Amino acid sequence: MRKLTAAICLLGAMIVPAHAAEVAVLDWRAALMNTQSAQQSVSQLESEIGAQQREAQSLGNELQQLQQRLQNEGEIMPQAERQALIEELQQKGGRFEQLRQEVMQAQQRSEQQFLESAETRLEQAVEQVIERHSIDVLVEPQGVLHSAIDLPNLTDEVTQIFDSLN
Repeated sequence: MRKLTAAICLLGAMIVPAHAAEVAVLDWRAALMNTQSAQQSVSQLESEIGAQQREAQSLGNELQQLQQRLQNEGEIMPQAERQALIEELQQKGGRFEQLRQEVMQAQQRSEQQFLESAETRLEQAVEQVIERHSIDVLVEPQGVLHSAIDLPNLTDEVTQIFDSLN
């Protein structure tokens, strides 16, 4: 009888997994970018670099028009006029590139400052969600190659908790 009981217990242990892990998905970038703090940071950045972006866009349009004119009329233009047009293109192209670099640097600085200031709150929000749902494994959506079941997506919940941690 003992052998039969032991065999049934062993068979049962093999059929039922010892521990079923709770797995969920978190897109932490989306959770963070949907926060009120991120929206404020983006608005502040836009107010700081808006004039530069508008100037760069205007210069980009002018550069396209100048290039088009040079292509269409360059062959029949007097040499002096053609040279002046080339110099204008180079000058405006240089200013355009300078503005583009300044905008990119401002965006990178702003993003870095935001990430540094948000890191602790993001970690707290993620920890709260992990505890609340008893999550054993938390993966990014890009890291899931296949799942036979729909994994819970905790992104919105992390955003909500992050916003409440002011």
